[in-house]
Amino acid sequence: MSAELPMTRRILLAEDDNDMRRFLERALEQAGYRVVSFDNGLAAYNRLREEPFELLLTDIVMPEMDGIELARRATELDPDIKVMFITGFAAVALNPDSNAPRDAKILSKPFHLRDLVNEVQKLLVAA
Repeated sequence: MSAELPMTRRILLAEDDNDMRRFLERALEQAGYRVVSFDNGLAAYNRLREEPFELLLTDIVMPEMDGIELARRATELDPDIKVMFITGFAAVALNPDSNAPRDAKILSKPFHLRDLVNEVQKLLVAA
């Protein structure tokens, strides 16, 4: 296991709600992560094609490309990328017909920022 500092860990955040995206981005950056964020799945996917990230943190319901499709494509590009859904629609992600990555973590809204940071840390330590 690597002893990398969190700041070397890169997170791609896809969330269409501007306030929520800024809120999550700030919380993760304060925890020491490098965060690149987008307001839709297609823009996030295009960035994933350009450079690697350790974690994809994505909402499920978004314009242009939903989070499940984004996660599916992200894991095709990089099978080692960790995926976490942040959503009010956890049942959709849990549906076996959704094609969501099997080992994706799901954090249901509303959640406390401490819970988000803890879950992100657990996922990335396991990497």
